[in-house]
Amino acid sequence: MNNQATEDNLLLEVNDLRKHFPIKASFFSRVKGLVKAVDGVSFYIRRGETMGLVGESGCGKTTTGRMIVRVIEPTTGEIWFHDRDAGRVDLTTLNKREMSPFRKNIQMVFQDPYSSLNPRMTLLQIVGEPLVSNRLARGAEREERVAEALRAAGLRPEYMSRYPHAFSGGQRQRIGIARSLVTHPQFIVADEPVSALDVSIQAQILNLLQDLQDQYDLTYLFVAHDLSVIRHVSDRVVVMYVGKLVESAAKTELFLNPRHPYTEALLSSVPRPDPRKKSQRILLPGEVADPSNPPPGCYFHPRCRYAQEVCHIEEPKLMEISPDHFVSCHRAEELSLQGI
Repeated sequence: MNNQATEDNLLLEVNDLRKHFPIKASFFSRVKGLVKAVDGVSFYIRRGETMGLVGESGCGKTTTGRMIVRVIEPTTGEIWFHDRDAGRVDLTTLNKREMSPFRKNIQMVFQDPYSSLNPRMTLLQIVGEPLVSNRLARGAEREERVAEALRAAGLRPEYMSRYPHAFSGGQRQRIGIARSLVTHPQFIVADEPVSALDVSIQAQILNLLQDLQDQYDLTYLFVAHDLSVIRHVSDRVVVMYVGKLVESAAKTELFLNPRHPYTEALLSSVPRPDPRKKSQRILLPGEVADPSNPPPGCYFHPRCRYAQEVCHIEEPKLMEISPDHFVSCHRAEELSLQGI
């Protein structure tokens, strides 16, 4: 851990987090293999910042977010949460009853604003459900707090008696945001909250999340595959590939000075706003590695144009090559890669 990340300003520490799903021929048969969806991920998030978590579909970023909120149980690893009341706690050691007091401080905004809202519940029931399940408010107090959350998310409290079908996609995502706000959390995992929305609505939701961060002193883990979105909202960025963390750094440092070939390839796909500047898109050969049968050595080496013999046989370790800039690449210190 870098000395810039002190005990006082940390909110979350993830250490060697793993999630391996068993492969079975049938329900009752023995395990014949493992899908290593997340395989040894470590990072930290400071209070009040937005950490962007980026990578291709299937890289394990959503699984990582869901393990942090304990929607998915991790196989191994540590998730240290610095709670304002209870102090530093490893969430992986808590059972369901012990985890309950922390639920109000750790919330999630889901990707799909259509499937994440129960069509048979009104907005009062949907947004107020965390208050009831965490025993925080009932009756008139619940209505008051739901109204406050709806206003904060840009919706009118008079909508409380309506059902989700009466709202557009952007409004539904605002309902999901209101639901995450209603318990006054410290930390929110936003799992691709704008990927299912029209481009014209995306900017509104992103600006809303940033305004709410300032208003409520929130900390975000922002999961996305769109680097343009990550660039807009994040303070620091973590890049994942096939379940592993390959690079993390402050946003400006990562975009200007990438040190992993996979990060360079991702950045080459970001549209340039200046039409006079031609982007040189790096097209990666082959397919993304199979997490149930990854290649030896560096998982990225079959697609990497800089790969050498050591990359085929030895797995690179995550190392800090400059303050707060971590890379998992054998050649990180010798390569000069193109950023934005």
